[in-house]
Amino acid sequence: MDRPSWDQYFMGIVELVSMRSTCLRRRVGAILVRDRRILATGYNGAPSGISHCTERGCLRDQMNIPSGERHELCRGLHAEQNAIIQAALHGVGIRGAVLYCTNHPCIICSKMIINAGIKSIFYRNGYRDDLSRGLLDEAGIEVIQR
Repeated sequence: MDRPSWDQYFMGIVELVSMRSTCLRRRVGAILVRDRRILATGYNGAPSGISHCTERGCLRDQMNIPSGERHELCRGLHAEQNAIIQAALHGVGIRGAVLYCTNHPCIICSKMIINAGIKSIFYRNGYRDDLSRGLLDEAGIEVIQR
C-alpha cells in the first residue's frame, strides 16, 4: 500500500474542503498548515448568516461579470480569505504557514497571503492573474502547482 506524500495528503483534504462551497461558479477549498498540522480551513461562499448564492443566485452571473474580474462584486469570500479569517477568529497564528488551495490565489487573496506571512502556496488549478503571480514572486513566496 502506497502512502500519499504530505503534499498529496493535504491537497486531498483541500478537495474535500472545497465540497462545502456554496459558489455556483467554482468550488474552491483552502487549508493553512504548519509543521504538518492543519491550522485552519476555508471554502468560498457568502459570509456567515448571509444567504448563499445557491439560494439567491449568482450576482456575478446576473451582472455578466467575467471570471477573474471585479472580485469586489460578489456576495462570497474566497477560500483563502476564509481560512485566514478563521485562523484570526480563533487566535491561531499563521506566520510561516503553507497554504494548500484548489486554485491559484487572486490578487486580493495574494495581498492578504503576503501580509499574513504565509511562506509558500501549493495549488492544483491555474488562475489567470499575472498581477497576483508577480506580487507573490516579488514577496518571495514559493508557489508550486501540484
